[in-house]
Amino acid sequence: MNRLRKTLEEVQSDPQLAWKQLKGPSPMGPLSKYISESQTAPIPDEIRELSKRHILDTLASIVACSQLRPAQLARDFALFNSGQTHTAHLLGTNMKTALLDAIFANALTAHGTEINDFCPSAFVQPGPPIVATVMGIGEAFASSGEQLLRAVIVGYEISCRLPKALGIRNLQDFGLSSHGVGPTFGSAAAAASLLRIPQDRIGDTFAYCVQQASGSYEWLRDVDHLEKAFLFGGMPARNGAYAALLIYHGFTGVKDPFEANPGWLISCMFLGPDSDLDKQRLVNKLGEEFELPLVGYKRYPVGGPLQAGVEGLLTLIKTVDRTDIVKIDIKMPGSRVNSFSDAPMPALNLRYLSAVILEDGELTFEMAESHERMATNSIRQKMETVTLIHDPEQEREPRVESALVKVTLRSGEKKQIFIEHVLGFPHYPMNREDVHSKAMGLLVPILGIEQSITLTDLVWDLEKVDDIRELIPLLTLKR
Repeated sequence: MNRLRKTLEEVQSDPQLAWKQLKGPSPMGPLSKYISESQTAPIPDEIRELSKRHILDTLASIVACSQLRPAQLARDFALFNSGQTHTAHLLGTNMKTALLDAIFANALTAHGTEINDFCPSAFVQPGPPIVATVMGIGEAFASSGEQLLRAVIVGYEISCRLPKALGIRNLQDFGLSSHGVGPTFGSAAAAASLLRIPQDRIGDTFAYCVQQASGSYEWLRDVDHLEKAFLFGGMPARNGAYAALLIYHGFTGVKDPFEANPGWLISCMFLGPDSDLDKQRLVNKLGEEFELPLVGYKRYPVGGPLQAGVEGLLTLIKTVDRTDIVKIDIKMPGSRVNSFSDAPMPALNLRYLSAVILEDGELTFEMAESHERMATNSIRQKMETVTLIHDPEQEREPRVESALVKVTLRSGEKKQIFIEHVLGFPHYPMNREDVHSKAMGLLVPILGIEQSITLTDLVWDLEKVDDIRELIPLLTLKR
């Protein structure tokens, strides 16, 4: 008897498990209805506001990252692959290329470093793929600001719900990265919303997402933030938009990819007594309760799980002479603490970031990205004084990103601080002024004050923008 057949028999022998994993109602009907009606359905004011905040946060990320190596390589590839056309802009430049290549490059640019948004409960970073997708399709189809805003809400909703429905533990146990899977479906949903794909074709759209759903946790070993930007941004944006555009142009597929055998979910990855598959998580109170309040903003230019550790150390060095610190211990939740101790990527290596804070007394955007600084003798020596420790007592459900930071001084005196939430975490959210301030800090050094104000004003009044192409030249420095 093969492994899958044995698993199916085990599930079918338990009525409760069988109902949840095999026999319960398919989520495809309510999901299709929600997406197909998303351009006219009522939206709570607070969700509209959050959508605008995340659009601005992501556009600011695109501008800030536009000259970084991932962005330059993404643009070079797009132009090599499709040449210059008149379809969609490579945001942050005056160049245009083919739609899918523009979406790919813009999403990769938006995650060119660690400053975009993140959903800790779903292990996704939805801003880069979702906003890049709707900006590309919105430009090609002359969408309005209202249409863009609505499509972004849909994209975030599906990006964040899908990994929880598939099971966060399932995905992690089998090495399938939620960062690539969730936003592939989210980008497709956002595109389908803008393209007005009818209800009876949404299943076809998701069938093509299933065929492309991929991603490995090897991104944790990425050195140059390129493979990570591909997985978190470029790939899911391109694949999701691709799926929706195929259906828009007449392709057909399986009507319900979440049901029946053979099928994606009929596998040992998703079935069994230890599985946390919950297909109804996709549609429970869909359109009534939203995922956007569960999406956070990065206050510091580092990975989400490192935010609290960075803030803790920055806070402690204000109370002591940092040159007297001889040891730093940081306790954190999460099963991958060791990954952030030895990460080759500076922005994901908390020992490196701590060493820079110890040496400079601050952490700048540039230093969070610097391989050169990470290789210096003085920094390597300071990194040896930093220890990361997994702390089971900090584990929470839903997931938290806290840290207990303790420093030991030359005298033997110890000081510590517990950071439960950094400003920007969903439980300690940024307000409009916080998001605006962060965006202006990223935009003004590149675009200047007047252009940055014009851009932010348009985003805050996005419902009044008749054609989102008005936004695009404001993302590029006028020379």
